[in-house]
Amino acid sequence: MSEQIPVNPKVLRWARETAGYSIEDLITKFNRKRVTAAIVEDWEEGNSSPSYEQLERLAYEIFKRPLALFFFPEPPDEETPRQSFRTLPQEEIDLMEPRLLYLIRRAKVMQENLKELFNEENPATKKIHIDIRISPSDSVSDTAKTVRKYLDVNIKKQYALKSNDEALKFWRDVIEQYGVFVFKDAFKEEECSGFCLYDSQFPVIYLNNSQPKIRQIFTVFHELAHILFKTGGIDFRNNDFVNNMSGNNKRIEVFCNKFAGEFLVPSGDFKPHIHNQEISDNLLDQLAKKFSVSREVILRKCLDLNYIDSHFYETKVKKWEVERLSRQSPSSGGNPYLTKGAYLGHNYIDTAFGKYYQGLISKTQLADYLGMKEAHINKFEGYVLHKG
Repeated sequence: MSEQIPVNPKVLRWARETAGYSIEDLITKFNRKRVTAAIVEDWEEGNSSPSYEQLERLAYEIFKRPLALFFFPEPPDEETPRQSFRTLPQEEIDLMEPRLLYLIRRAKVMQENLKELFNEENPATKKIHIDIRISPSDSVSDTAKTVRKYLDVNIKKQYALKSNDEALKFWRDVIEQYGVFVFKDAFKEEECSGFCLYDSQFPVIYLNNSQPKIRQIFTVFHELAHILFKTGGIDFRNNDFVNNMSGNNKRIEVFCNKFAGEFLVPSGDFKPHIHNQEISDNLLDQLAKKFSVSREVILRKCLDLNYIDSHFYETKVKKWEVERLSRQSPSSGGNPYLTKGAYLGHNYIDTAFGKYYQGLISKTQLADYLGMKEAHINKFEGYVLHKG
């Protein structure tokens, strides 16, 4: 029989709850082999403890926490999703999937990594999250113009983007140039397009790489608006939860959606393209390509400017959603090193390697910053920094 490891039962329960798992979820993760609800309850009440093999699985595979954490005298003081996303309704926070909760924790780790790599000071010469502050009562149109001027991107630069992939890379570089770091990951869920965490020095945006590039672009600016409100936020594909919100929180969420649409498709630049035109699929496709946004963003702009009615809008969106889901196919995975490079971004990677080659961090620390084993670093560097 495997030797039991005397873990702190309070930490064990805390780790399960903060990971978003019920006891039933946990025994399902163990495939019900030798682990029952009664056994887990005994662990959490301190009547027994998991074996070392079980503890490793709990820590690394299920809860994704350091093994040493389970021997702490008390659960660590960690910011909760309620504190990170203060404008989000509690019922939405309660519905967060374990994968999303893990990525939120991962984003907080990345914020700490940035502070260490840049010696606690954001390297941007101009910091948009400090220089611009907005309020729900502000004009969305005026705010979009202010931000576009601050970022120094006129509409001609946007029109020159040749593909959605190029557009996403362009906007990501622009945002990072002004102090907001953008990371990506596979969220493994359809509903959440991304989120942001506010910080006075290192605000970060996390994008769901499983979503189309055009959706990720919209999410960048939805989350940027949250950061300008000095709060964290989450971009869900379905915005029905907004109907259950009230007061300033609702106004902020509505503002963020409208801001993203107005920034990417300024009304003044849009109207000449749509005036006296029939709102056809062909026209919507053309304008989506021109502005490097989705057809839904263009359609929403048509609705907001009263070129179409809500019935036309809802019918089209539902039709496109059915088509999109029918076209989805499992990801082939691709090169894991290139994928990791896309997730972290060249600014972060260049900085981490720069510190390593200056002798300021060890190879072990570099591996921690990159989220990989030391043995993979040379191959990763060859693919990502030296193009294979």
